[in-house]
Amino acid sequence: MTKSQRPDLYDAILSLKSRAEAEAFLADLCTPGEVRALSERWRVARLLDAGELSYRDIAQEAQASTATVVRVARFLKDMPYQGYRRVLDRLGAKR
Repeated sequence: MTKSQRPDLYDAILSLKSRAEAEAFLADLCTPGEVRALSERWRVARLLDAGELSYRDIAQEAQASTATVVRVARFLKDMPYQGYRRVLDRLGAKR
């Protein structure tokens, strides 16, 4: 995907107004396996953020590989994008 194609996707995601719209869009855009992988990574990020479980326990709880847990942890803690952190903080503030 070229950089010029990404804004279109991001704009499409930003246009969604409800959980039902997001679900329908992802069902059309992604395979069931891709949606599962995205959901798995998000579950891992939430469990890591809670800070209560070991990486091995998180892998088991999220039905993910330990490699996925390590990768998500790296992005959560060390990478400059801070996408996981931003969304975790925003959702935490809503509760």
